Amino acid sequence: MVLRRRKQPGEHHRMTFKRILQGTRGRLACGAAVLIAAVLPAACTQTSHGVSSHDVVFDNVHYRVVTVDTAEAGLGLHWRDPATGEPFASIHALQQWGAAHGRQLLFATNAGIYDAQGEPLGLYVENGNALKPLNTVHGNPASGNFSLLPNGVFALDADGHASVQTTADFATAHARPRWATQSGPMLVIDGKINPNFDVDSDSTKWRSGVCAPRPDEAVFAVSTAPVNFHEFARLFRDKLGCRNALFLDGTLSQIYVDGDYYGAPAFMVKPYAGMFAVFTTANSD
Repeated sequence: MVLRRRKQPGEHHRMTFKRILQGTRGRLACGAAVLIAAVLPAACTQTSHGVSSHDVVFDNVHYRVVTVDTAEAGLGLHWRDPATGEPFASIHALQQWGAAHGRQLLFATNAGIYDAQGEPLGLYVENGNALKPLNTVHGNPASGNFSLLPNGVFALDADGHASVQTTADFATAHARPRWATQSGPMLVIDGKINPNFDVDSDSTKWRSGVCAPRPDEAVFAVSTAPVNFHEFARLFRDKLGCRNALFLDGTLSQIYVDGDYYGAPAFMVKPYAGMFAVFTTANSD
């Protein structure tokens, strides 16, 4: 399932050096950059069309972190093929659809929790169209992470401004987003870790989440090893500096960026509902 990253002009020396350091997958931990900064200052982060990607080590766990400049990159949500109405279901299928329409996929990840029918469990808005309404039902936390309250909403407004809010705050604001997904639980709320999380929990999974440190910035992260909720929330608060952060999903979560996949092993990935994605015109500089 691993895809090789298409090199950008002038990158051959960087990719070669990375392979020497860490093998054929060409990944370079940011921690090693301090040893080679004078020789390879940009090795830690790859940036293209408003999407930057780098490895973050926190409490001895590696995470792939992707920062999207929402003023430059066209971050959007994709669930179904507009022509057929069929769900894309996988990042690879979304990538192929983009290629067929002259668009190159730069970044993609699953966009939140969905139900047994493969549909978003809460609010889901594509290009101003609310395909699923806000879900304010207080379910049993034992039935799934979405009901581990408070849950929340990641949204982009018509100006591309990003935000993460609890579902209650989002409902009170009467927002009219251009793009939005509801998921849960909230990881960080006003600078505090969700009080429902147990620091010593043995429930560890690959996990993905999102925050918006600034209105023009969305930050996505996926663990490359199983972690519990408390550990994952601390990544967003203590390492990434997020005052509000939202859990997207676990076990099956992956991020596609730099021509590669990060997160859960391929055999654990199941069909997705909505997916975040950034495309650019194919073969554009």
